[in-house]
Amino acid sequence: MKLSFTTLACPDWDLETIIRKGAEFGFDGVDFRGTSEGVDITTQPAFTSAMASTQALVAESGLLVSGVSSSIRICETEMFLANLEEAKRTIPVALALGAKQVRVFGYGDEGATRREWLEQGAHCVRAILKLEGADQIDWLLEMHDNWVDSADCRLLIDTVAHPCFRILWDIGHTTRIGTESPDETFKALGSMTPCVHLKDAVFEESHEFAMKDGWRYVLPGRGQLPLEDAVSILKCSGFGGWYVFEHEKRWHPDLEEAEEALPAYVKWMRSLA
Repeated sequence: MKLSFTTLACPDWDLETIIRKGAEFGFDGVDFRGTSEGVDITTQPAFTSAMASTQALVAESGLLVSGVSSSIRICETEMFLANLEEAKRTIPVALALGAKQVRVFGYGDEGATRREWLEQGAHCVRAILKLEGADQIDWLLEMHDNWVDSADCRLLIDTVAHPCFRILWDIGHTTRIGTESPDETFKALGSMTPCVHLKDAVFEESHEFAMKDGWRYVLPGRGQLPLEDAVSILKCSGFGGWYVFEHEKRWHPDLEEAEEALPAYVKWMRSLA
């Protein structure tokens, strides 16, 4: 198993702490979704003017950079130019870090049809893939927001029809927000999925930290989501991609501190190996 974590887990950590703690806790990789300097790493000195020092720090730690999580929303018309600009900034950062994957979102213009979302998404991804270096990276559509159903995601993948446009399966979204079992999602999209996001939750709408839908996040293995089923399916398939812990401390300050949550994830996942 290749274990990684997104830096949403540790919004107050600087780069050196992220790398040192990630290695200390037993991870194999790190997915960058911000540092203590903000969520967009492509504008931060450590990933631009001081990239050589960052490369050395990562190499010395033994960690790999599993991916870079962008804010690109491919199906939103008004985001098109901003998406291209972010992609232009992200490509050299990802390549310098040795990251093979960049996460993108789907979303979609309010009031538009799904067909219009598909057309805009394909237009945006094709434009990104024309950028220099873009075809050296897998651009992963996260199963998120308007794109949690396998059939919809498959339509978008098939519309783009490029080997570098693939799927990031967020198991919590497809089972908690969507209606699919892990087996259904895997059968539909497993062959085009090099990375999964894992986080657990319980339905407890009376809890003070429950989200609008009544669910609240808990540490992996302590909730009601079928994470073990999903991991078992992936293992049996010979999945060799990344199992990424998405502990959303940046968005949910009430969650456990990274010092508790990150090693708990490694321990739980290794128990399933």
